[in-house]
Amino acid sequence: MNEKVLSGARNVAIVGPYLSGKTTLLESLLLITGVISRKGRVQDRNTVGDVATESRDRQMSVEVNTASLEHEGIRFTFLDCPGSIEFAQETYNALIGVDAAIVVCEPDANRVLTLAPLFKFLDDWEIPHLVFINKMDRVNGLYMEILHALKSVSSRPLVPHQYPISDGDRVVGFIDLVTEQAYHYHAGAPADPVPFPETLKAQEQVARAELLEGLAEFDDHLLEELLEELAPSTDEILQDLKMELGADLIVPVFIGLAEQDFGVRPLLSALLREAPEPSTTAERRGIILNDQLPLAQVLKNYTTPQGGKISLVRVWQGTLADGAVLNGVRAAGLYRLLGQQLQPIAAAVAGDIVALGRLEGMKTGDTLCTDAGCVERVRELPRAEQLRPMFPLAIAAEKRSDDVKISTALGKLLEEDPSLYWQQQGDTHEIILWGQGEIHLQVALDRLRRKYNLAMTTHVPQVPYKETIRKPATVHGRYKHQTGGHGQFGDVYLEIKPLVRGGGFSFHETIVGGVVPRQYIPGVEMGVREYLEHGPLGFPVVDVAVTLTNGSYHNVDSSEQAFKQAARIAMQEGMGQCEPILLEPISQVAISIPTDYTAKVLRLLSGRRGQILGYDGKSDWSGWDQVSAYLPQAEMQDLIVELRSLTLGVGFFDWQYHHLQEVPEKLVERVLATLENGNSQKSTHR
Repeated sequence: MNEKVLSGARNVAIVGPYLSGKTTLLESLLLITGVISRKGRVQDRNTVGDVATESRDRQMSVEVNTASLEHEGIRFTFLDCPGSIEFAQETYNALIGVDAAIVVCEPDANRVLTLAPLFKFLDDWEIPHLVFINKMDRVNGLYMEILHALKSVSSRPLVPHQYPISDGDRVVGFIDLVTEQAYHYHAGAPADPVPFPETLKAQEQVARAELLEGLAEFDDHLLEELLEELAPSTDEILQDLKMELGADLIVPVFIGLAEQDFGVRPLLSALLREAPEPSTTAERRGIILNDQLPLAQVLKNYTTPQGGKISLVRVWQGTLADGAVLNGVRAAGLYRLLGQQLQPIAAAVAGDIVALGRLEGMKTGDTLCTDAGCVERVRELPRAEQLRPMFPLAIAAEKRSDDVKISTALGKLLEEDPSLYWQQQGDTHEIILWGQGEIHLQVALDRLRRKYNLAMTTHVPQVPYKETIRKPATVHGRYKHQTGGHGQFGDVYLEIKPLVRGGGFSFHETIVGGVVPRQYIPGVEMGVREYLEHGPLGFPVVDVAVTLTNGSYHNVDSSEQAFKQAARIAMQEGMGQCEPILLEPISQVAISIPTDYTAKVLRLLSGRRGQILGYDGKSDWSGWDQVSAYLPQAEMQDLIVELRSLTLGVGFFDWQYHHLQEVPEKLVERVLATLENGNSQKSTHR
């Protein structure tokens, strides 16, 4: 458990869109630093990252993977984050604990929009980041076009660190724009310096000017040198890169081909030289580093079959010892991670990202400290905003005997993935599991089956329709039942009236002369309420007022139960006379999209019976709009699927229940037929 004393640390997240090559980049970093002797491949399911069964089955990252290594006296901890927008919460939660991020993307100017939400998060949190344009074998000589497209989705200026050298359609090397030294790539070895290709002098000068001008925006001395046409020194440029990257003022851009390790060594060297130290990040977050009180934060929880709960934490200050008691819970083990491998260590210091065992009750984002009173004294560390779930499925255990396990298993699942949400729907009695999309929920269901031996069936959730009435009615209900002993007798007159929308339900009585004794009136109300749970159309009834106006009783045979039955008979008789109508829940949605897609989204909403309230520029999102509308809940099930399809995957929405509205007459028959078919199937299953 003894560790080599290192001179510093760098915590780096690897982020970017799905299929950009993040896990392949991590494999390359591990290979060139000597951690592994042979690279794995995603398609071969043998990488250090993407170790979860759900990741390997889909050949995509579905959770954060961690790899800790030593290189040139620095402790690097890389967090390989999911690229799919459906797992963005995983990425955001991890990013709050790192000092820098590598944004991996493909050289496709038409897809840079997929980076917009990620750049927005990085800039909002002031997380220094570099761009690595991967798969440069596909660039086709359009490097500057790609660079300028990337600039359109970043609020920070992007500055090129390298310029590609091509041989026909192949990228064979690069020019370092700081030193103006040219290099050729070689498989399995560092790039070799080569003579400067004079045919690229003009293009290289344009790219280098972009680098220097970007740096000069924040360095008056460099600006003066450029205005006087003086060549700045290499040391001055590197110093500016380190200072301005560390302050999240610029975004350096690197190029390469991670699959062949091309460009990965220069990227790693830049992280050594230019990425900020952990103390800089802590100061940016307002953490007082002269206090030796250990302070940490949970970035991610895992549930492992063998070791139980493992929590990935960032140590912000102080020293965390093995067996430490955090927030009243003793940690069972302290580890560094390399994929699934756990390396026990004796202590972790400020700047480390490590794993702690069995921190029961601790959630993602929680602030941890060892002093019993620290929770009151220490400010709660900021955590990533919780994304609103947008895609639901109704779930049920395949085996009835497993019903008792569902709530416990879902609780553990949500500890691991806080972007999930579940609820017991009161009207439909369904368990609804909410997530960020269809794949997200399928991964969750796979985990339930694999980790908790809980196989589930799924279906589209029922819409919680309601019904109400248009007309009033006065009705009489009598219940008379004679047996060998005491009989049953209840007799009521009820007035049924509609209320305004949102009026709910009210019950009154105007009994005089004791024609219905006081002790039986609660039974009348109970009978009315029970009937309204399933009205004449089969749904809960709302916005109705019922008044007990008259009745009669028998001294011996009357009871509260008898009056309850009389009330149900009256309601059953009367509601059909009141012209019942069907109501559907309407949500207010706020859809956020790039401005270029606003017209398509307006058509999408109109095609789903939406009532558009208006649209305007989205606050603090350059080039984005927010469309507000009322939308029937029945039209929202796959809204996020179609929205992402229209917007390269970046569109999203927020929603909340707003009101009930009458279902259009042409749709009522379809809804009632669906209810009848569902009831028939339930009867058959019984």
